[in-house]
Amino acid sequence: MEKRRMDKLGIETSLLGFGCMRFPTTADGKIDEEKAQAMLDKAIAAGVNYIDTAYPYHNKESEPFVGRALKKYDRSSFYLATKLPAWLVKSLDDAKRYFEEQLKRLQTDYIDFYLLHAMGGSSYRKMVELGVVEYCEKLKAEGRIKYFGFSFHDSYEAFAEILGDRDWDFCQIQLNYMDAEEQAGMRGYRLAEEKGVPLVIMEPVKGGSLSVFADDITEKLRALDHEASTASFALRWVGSLPNVKVVLSGMSAMEQVEDNLKTFSNFKPLSEQEASTIEEIVAMIRGRVQNGCTGCRYCMPCPAGVKIPECFAAWNTYHMYQNYNVVRWNWEQGIGEAAQAKNCIKCGKCESLCPQKLSIREDLAKVQSDLERKEMIL
Repeated sequence: MEKRRMDKLGIETSLLGFGCMRFPTTADGKIDEEKAQAMLDKAIAAGVNYIDTAYPYHNKESEPFVGRALKKYDRSSFYLATKLPAWLVKSLDDAKRYFEEQLKRLQTDYIDFYLLHAMGGSSYRKMVELGVVEYCEKLKAEGRIKYFGFSFHDSYEAFAEILGDRDWDFCQIQLNYMDAEEQAGMRGYRLAEEKGVPLVIMEPVKGGSLSVFADDITEKLRALDHEASTASFALRWVGSLPNVKVVLSGMSAMEQVEDNLKTFSNFKPLSEQEASTIEEIVAMIRGRVQNGCTGCRYCMPCPAGVKIPECFAAWNTYHMYQNYNVVRWNWEQGIGEAAQAKNCIKCGKCESLCPQKLSIREDLAKVQSDLERKEMIL
């Protein structure tokens, strides 16, 4: 198993981290504990020593299961990461209560890597104002947490603000070859590297979007290595960055565990040819965007209640990855039937306000037609 040294902390972590948010489930939606235990055991036996969970994962069942699953292992043999559910914290007492509850759920006396979950600029400032950051620093001084960090979902500017506010032990960002310019992105990577803050990476395969492609892209990757999985190239892209110390994978089947172990047990950074091919693939995917909606929202509010920018984002993403499953939840639940494109009354108000001069009414009809088919274009 490839190991990476966090010089700042004086420890070594497995480059592959086990993300505990996508365990296999039974018919009733509960964690399939027998399968999940076997997956964790397989990963740990192969050298994975970084286990990442969080308070809300699996409808709050991930932490209790992980606590039970890891009980048979020597506590010093692995690093346990979990996260304070900051959006639920309204007071310092809330933070204290959640932390104590998490210790009990995980059946441990301390957390190795403790994160403020899903930070953005305003949510971080709230944690400072409530005294939560100071409280976590106190927990670290007491040895109840070993390393203090944050996970992040916001703009680069917010990332720079948070990263510069204190001397962080580590931080966790979303990064993959399609999101290099999103959220913290590669600018955030470089800033953390400059400040000597080790990085843990989430969504390296973009929620599975970079694991299944149409034949044209798949053939490009197979030409590089016909035995390697599509997902392995996304994992290696992230793992090729030297300040990436842990790459989290939310594995949901034993086959994924085995494939990831194959990738990280004999880890090879991307070659120049492989990196060049990935750049070509990024251009191909982005070239499938259907319209140039920037999400500026000048078209909103829609008199008919259509979520126009969201509809276009789902449509463009669907065509980029040619996979309905990538947008299923967002289209069916996030946007919902009442706000889908089919509700357009063709009044034209949106088009008169659109800086991009998009044919919004015509495009909304295409959105509905394409997404109603629920097809994989693969």
